[in-house]
Amino acid sequence: MDEKRIGRRIKAFRKLKGYTQITFAEKADVPIAVIGAVERGTKKADDELLKRITDFLEITREELVLDQETEDVQP
Repeated sequence: MDEKRIGRRIKAFRKLKGYTQITFAEKADVPIAVIGAVERGTKKADDELLKRITDFLEITREELVLDQETEDVQP
């Protein structure tokens, strides 16, 4: 998986749901520094973290990795 692309998509889904990084980190019980690093693509999210993020955002892991040509997230 391309960490930068995954991070951009996580950020887009987070914003689509109306969360700031702070509220997202608090509600998903993930340190804000980790959320920031994952969204920037400087930290690879392990399986447990990806599950926590996708569960909280109510998306599937596949939604993060599909559509290789587009970065857009549709509501």
